[in-house]
Amino acid sequence: MSSMFVEPQFVASAASDVENIGSVIGAAKAAAAAPTTSLVAAAEDEVSAITAAFFGSYGQQYQGLLQQAAMFHEQFVAALANAQAAYVGAETAAISLLGGGTGPVSTAVSAVTSGPATLPPGDPAFTLVMGGSGLPIPGQPYIDNVVSRYITPFFTPGTVSGLFTPEGLYPLTGIKDLTLNVSVSRGVTILDNAIQSLNTAGNTINVLGYSQSAVISSLEMSALNPTNTPGGSSLAATLNFSLIGDPMNPNGGLLERFAGLTLPSLGLTFYGATPGNSFPTHITTLEYDGYADFPQYPINLLSDVNAFLGIAFVHGTYPTLTATQLATGIMLPTSGPTTTTYTMIPTPNLPLLDLVRPIPVIGNPIADLLQPDLTVLVNIGYGSTTQGWSTGPANVPTPFGVIPPVTPGQIISALAAGTPQGVSAFMNDVNAEAPALASSVSLSSLSAATSGGASLLPAALTSAQLSPTSIIQALQTANTTVVNEITTVTSNLYATLLPTADIANALVTSFPSYDVNLFLNGVLQAINGDPTGGLIYAFGAPIAADVGLVTLAAGFETEVLLGALGLSL
Repeated sequence: MSSMFVEPQFVASAASDVENIGSVIGAAKAAAAAPTTSLVAAAEDEVSAITAAFFGSYGQQYQGLLQQAAMFHEQFVAALANAQAAYVGAETAAISLLGGGTGPVSTAVSAVTSGPATLPPGDPAFTLVMGGSGLPIPGQPYIDNVVSRYITPFFTPGTVSGLFTPEGLYPLTGIKDLTLNVSVSRGVTILDNAIQSLNTAGNTINVLGYSQSAVISSLEMSALNPTNTPGGSSLAATLNFSLIGDPMNPNGGLLERFAGLTLPSLGLTFYGATPGNSFPTHITTLEYDGYADFPQYPINLLSDVNAFLGIAFVHGTYPTLTATQLATGIMLPTSGPTTTTYTMIPTPNLPLLDLVRPIPVIGNPIADLLQPDLTVLVNIGYGSTTQGWSTGPANVPTPFGVIPPVTPGQIISALAAGTPQGVSAFMNDVNAEAPALASSVSLSSLSAATSGGASLLPAALTSAQLSPTSIIQALQTANTTVVNEITTVTSNLYATLLPTADIANALVTSFPSYDVNLFLNGVLQAINGDPTGGLIYAFGAPIAADVGLVTLAAGFETEVLLGALGLSL
C-alpha cells in the first residue's frame, strides 16, 4: 500500500522556483540568438560559406528548442499553480466537512493563503484523542467511546480530533515494532507539536491518553510544567488531561512501582509517576489492571499472576465500559494539594479465574466457589484483604514494598467469611445451570447418537468413489497443506527467538543489577538509623522485585509464543 502527502505551501514554493527557471531560459535564449543565428563566413570561398550556413542551421534549431522549452515551462508553471489551488480547495473542503478543525491541516492552508499560520475563529475548545499500544490511528468508534466516557463528564469536548502516535511496544505489538522508549519519545514530540499548534489565549485543549499514550501525556505534562505546580506552565491556552489505564499512575502504575529500572535489551524504561499537580487531570483505573494497578507487594505471586491476566483481560476494556460500570467508580483519597482526581472502578471477577469460567457447564460454578477466598489472597498483594488497590493516597508516588501490612488474624477472618459465600454462589450456579443442561441432553438426541443413524466417516469418503486418481489428489493436497503449515509455524517460532533472547538478556543482566541497587538501598537505610527496616528491605526487596518482574517476563514471553502460533490469551 502506498501513501501520498502533499502540503500546498510546498507546491506554491515549487511553482515559484519553476517560474524563476523560466527567466533563466529566456535569458539564455536572448544571449544565444545573435551568436548562433548570424554567423558570418570566415572568407569568400565556398567552403567558408557552407560552414557558416551549416552552423547557422544548428543555431536556428537550438533557438527552436529553447522556444519549445519556454512553452513547456509556461504550461508546467500553470499546471503547478492549478494543482496548488486544487490542494488548497480540497483541504479547505475537508476542514469544513470535519467541523472546522484547526490542526496542522488548517494551519498549512492558512500559511499558503494568508501568510503566517493563524487559528481560524470558532469553538475555542479542542480535544486530542490518542490510542493505546497497537492502536496508532484512533478510529471513529473508539474516539466516540472514550470521549463520551472520559472527556464529556469532566470537560467541554469542542472540536474532537484523533492524533496519530506510533504506539509500538516491542515485542508485544510485533517483533519488528518500535520499542516503548522510541515509540513514547516520538509520541511526545507529536503531542507537543499538536498542543503548540493550538496554543492561543482563550483556547482550551483537552488531551485523552490511554495506556501508552497516557505515558506520552504524563511526560508531556512534565515537559510543559517541570515544577509540577499550578500555573507553572507558560502555555497561553488552558490544558486538561484525562488518562485511562495509566502505567504511570502514581500509586499503582507499573512504571512507578519499579521506577528507575531500565531494560536496554527491550528498550523499556520505568519512567516513574504521572505529575499530580501540573494541570487539571482525571485518571481512571480499573481494579486489577496490571499496567495501571500493579500490586504494591509483588512478593505475593498470586497477585502478580492475577495482575498479568488483568493486562490480558481487563486493560483493554476501558473504551467499552457500560454506564453501570462507570457509576461504580470510587473517588480515591489524596494527600495535600493536587489538581488531579483519581477514580478506581472495581472489577467484579478476578482475572485469574477468567481462564476457568469459559469451561462449559462447570466453569462458572467452580470460579464462583473459589473467588471469595482467592480474592482475599490476591488482595493481600495490595496491602488489604478487601480491595484490589493500594490503601495509600492516590497522588503519592508509591514504589513496591516488601511485607504487606496485613495481620494473620485479618487473613483468617476474611477467609472464614469468604468460604460460605463461595459455597452459596456455587450452589446457585449449579441450580441455575441444571435445567439448561437437562434440556440440552434429551432422549431423542441420545437415541440419535447411539443408533448409528449418523455416519462417522467424512462426507468426501461416503459420497465419492475411491479411485487411484482421487487418492493421489488427496495425498497431494495433504502434502501441500502439511508442508505449508510446518513452514508457517517454523517461521513464526524462529521469529520468537529475538524477543526471547532480549527477555532472557534482561533476566540475566538488568534484573540482577537492579537487585544489587535495591540491596544497597536497604544497607543505606540501615546505616542511616533504621537497621531493622533497612535489613528487611535489603534482603526482601530483591526477592519481591524478582517475583513480580519475572512473573511479568514469563507472561510476556507466553504472549510472544502464543502470538507465533496465531493464538492469544
